Amino acid sequence: MSAHTMDISLTVNGEAVNERVEPRMTLVDFLRENLSLTGSHVGCEHGVCGACTVRVDGVVVRGCLMLAAQCEGAKVETIEGVSDNGEIADLQIAFEQRNALQCGFCTPAMLLTAQELLKAGGVPSRDEIREHISGNYCRCTGYHAIIDAMESVAQARAGGKK
Repeated sequence: MSAHTMDISLTVNGEAVNERVEPRMTLVDFLRENLSLTGSHVGCEHGVCGACTVRVDGVVVRGCLMLAAQCEGAKVETIEGVSDNGEIADLQIAFEQRNALQCGFCTPAMLLTAQELLKAGGVPSRDEIREHISGNYCRCTGYHAIIDAMESVAQARAGGKK
C-alpha cells in the first residue's frame, strides 16, 4: 500500500468496518480484497456489465465506478449480506427452479438488481423487467429464464395477482 492512504468507516452487511485504503481504490476492489466479499465480480471496470453491483444506502450502484472512500459513513450491502439475511431467498429459489443461472458470474448482480425492482411491490410487466435488468450482462441464459424467475417472484409476492 502506498504512503497515501486514508481511514474509512462504514457498515457492510450490518457490521461496522474501519479500514485504511488508498483514496483511488474502487468499492468493489475494497469489498473483494480487503473484506474477502467476493460475490460482487469485476467485469468490464467501466460500469457497463453490472457484475460489480452492490447497494449503498439502499440504492443499487456499480462498485467499479464508486470509490471506497466515497462510502464513508454509508451502509453497504453485498450479495452475501442480502443472501444471509434471507431477503432474496425467494428470488434465489426461483432462479434455481427456472434455470436462470448458468455460469453464475452475473447472478449476484442480477439478484440485487431484481430485488431493487421487486421490492417496490406489484407485478412489473416483462418489458419493465427487461428494462430494469438491461444494465446487467448475462452471456449464458439469454435472459428469458431470468425474466421468468423475476415475474414468478413478483406474482408470488403480490399474492398471485397480475
